[in-house]
Amino acid sequence: MKYGKTERISGIVILLALLAIFVPWLMSDPAPREERPQPTFVIEQPVDATRQDVPIPEMPPSIATSSSSSEAGTGNGSINSVPIDANPRQPQTDQVSSSNAQSGEVNDPIAEFMAANNRNSSSNASSNASTPASSSQGEWAVQVGSFGEAGNAQRLSDRLTQAGFSTYLRERDNNLTSVYVGPYATSEDGESAMAIIKQRVNVQGLLVRVRD
Repeated sequence: MKYGKTERISGIVILLALLAIFVPWLMSDPAPREERPQPTFVIEQPVDATRQDVPIPEMPPSIATSSSSSEAGTGNGSINSVPIDANPRQPQTDQVSSSNAQSGEVNDPIAEFMAANNRNSSSNASSNASTPASSSQGEWAVQVGSFGEAGNAQRLSDRLTQAGFSTYLRERDNNLTSVYVGPYATSEDGESAMAIIKQRVNVQGLLVRVRD
C-alpha cells in the first residue's frame, strides 16, 4: 500500500505538469502568416524625342534633263509608230475562214465513218479468206461450248454461222448440248480455226477428235 500510493501521487504530479505545459500552447493563437508582396505596375511617362525634318532629295540637273528628253522621244515614237489600217477586221475574217476550211477538211465525220467501214470490210474479207475449209469426212472439230439449255447452244451456233463458220450441235449423255465448229481434215486446220474463232467471236474453243 505504501508503494502504490506513492506511485499514484507521482503519476498525478506528472499529469498536472504535462497539462500545465500543453494547455497554454493549445489555447494560444497561431502565428499569423506572412503576407506576400503585391505586384506593382507603374506606367512611366513617354520620353520626348527630338524630330528632325529631312529634306527631300533633288535629282541632279543633268539626270533630270536626260530623263525628260527620253520621255518626250518615247511619246513621239509611240504616236508615230501606230499604223493606220482601214480594214482591221478583214485579215482576221480571212484567217477564221481558212481555219474553218482546214478543220472541215480534217474533221469530216462522214469521211471517217466511210474509211472505218472500208477497213472493217477489208479485214473481214481477209479473215474470211483465211478461214480453213470444213470437211464432212474430217476427224477434228473445235468445241466452243456446252449448255444445259438447247436455246443457248442454238444462239451461239447462229452467232458463229454469221461470222462465217460451219457449225453443228450434238447432245451429250449428261443432258448438255455442245456446239462444234468443223469438222476439219487435219488438226492443223482445227488449230487455225480455233485461233480465228478467238479473234472474231472472242470465244476460246477446244480442239477435239470427232467420235461417231
